[in-house]
Amino acid sequence: MGYVEELRKLVGHRRLILCGSSVVIRNDRGELLLQQRVHPTGRWAFPGGLMELGESTEDTARREVREETALELGELRLIGVYSGPDALCSAPNGDEWYVVNCAYACDEPVGEARVNDGESVTLGWFRPEEVPETLVRSHKEILRDYLKSEQ
Repeated sequence: MGYVEELRKLVGHRRLILCGSSVVIRNDRGELLLQQRVHPTGRWAFPGGLMELGESTEDTARREVREETALELGELRLIGVYSGPDALCSAPNGDEWYVVNCAYACDEPVGEARVNDGESVTLGWFRPEEVPETLVRSHKEILRDYLKSEQ
């Protein structure tokens, strides 16, 4: 059982603040890796998830990418830290939390990307100008800042 599940046993369905990480992964063809998530249904997002006790945000980024895509990551570069009223998330059971998301970029993925857990429907590599409109709202801001940092 992970930290969030243990915390939920103590606080029930109260709204929380949680920390997480996500990663913009670019391959050698300049394409970005997205996962089509199970929840929210049909939406695309950068791989990532919530921090466990004792992890750094970089550790969280690496673990979540490994769990969700089977990729290992080379050097990580911080894009930004995202929080605020638009960072409200909800689970199918009604649990809600605000996430403080530390977004990273990695140009050195190692391995072959494949769905590696129950959180993803599929994975896809997209040219930046071809990213689906159904990218989750908070990740659109990450994408915008990533593309600005690449200029």
